[in-house]
Amino acid sequence: MRKSEGRSITIQVLERAFGLLDLLASHQEPITLKAISEQSGLHPSTAHRILNDLTIGRYVDRPEPGSYRLGMRLLELGNLVKARLDVRDAALGPMRELHKLTHQPVNLSMRQGDEIVYVERTYSERSGMQVVRAVGGRAPLHLTSVGKLFLANDDAQRVRAYAARTGLAGHTRNSITELPRLERELARVSQYGTARDDEELELGVRCMAAGILDDQGKLVAGLSISAPADRLEEAWLERLRATAARISASLGHRG
Repeated sequence: MRKSEGRSITIQVLERAFGLLDLLASHQEPITLKAISEQSGLHPSTAHRILNDLTIGRYVDRPEPGSYRLGMRLLELGNLVKARLDVRDAALGPMRELHKLTHQPVNLSMRQGDEIVYVERTYSERSGMQVVRAVGGRAPLHLTSVGKLFLANDDAQRVRAYAARTGLAGHTRNSITELPRLERELARVSQYGTARDDEELELGVRCMAAGILDDQGKLVAGLSISAPADRLEEAWLERLRATAARISASLGHRG
């Protein structure tokens, strides 16, 4: 065991083992011991000894003599970690921080069929806005900023099918109720990676949203800021993006 100035205590063999796992992870195909030694800087006998121990534990697989790749044990452990990850748990702390910055409601929403469902919200009475969509509330995809993120993630055929099923019913004079206009809006969402609701669900309320992705890059939720129409600040957009990215990272997304 050793301790270097400015560094925490490390066990050298563990440090080397982690380095070898990272090295194997950077290769799609099995890699030879010679190549591992060259790329890691470890003597072949040292690398072989560590790899042999990792193979016994199934962290490394030896498909044929002299070559190595990541083992199935890592997949098993990864699935255990993934199973305990919860979007709400990952999002709540960052949502509270974003609310402290904006003093406006911050919403976490997920898709269920043709609607989005509000699964978490941070807000205070000081926001001066009546919160109509409570946790558990639902709203049509095409009328909400988060819903547009999910629609933009669909292909054109699915968007047309959604429009046919729902009739694109509107709630306010600003609601998008025609397919060509919706398609143009979704193209902008795809281009910028964020979405807006310009008093389309409720008059006097505007929203901006950014997507939350899981470890497979799948859109699993959306984070939005809602505010009175005259109080939504464009300066919040980058902070919203960064907060959504932070939550995504905690779910295993590597953007």
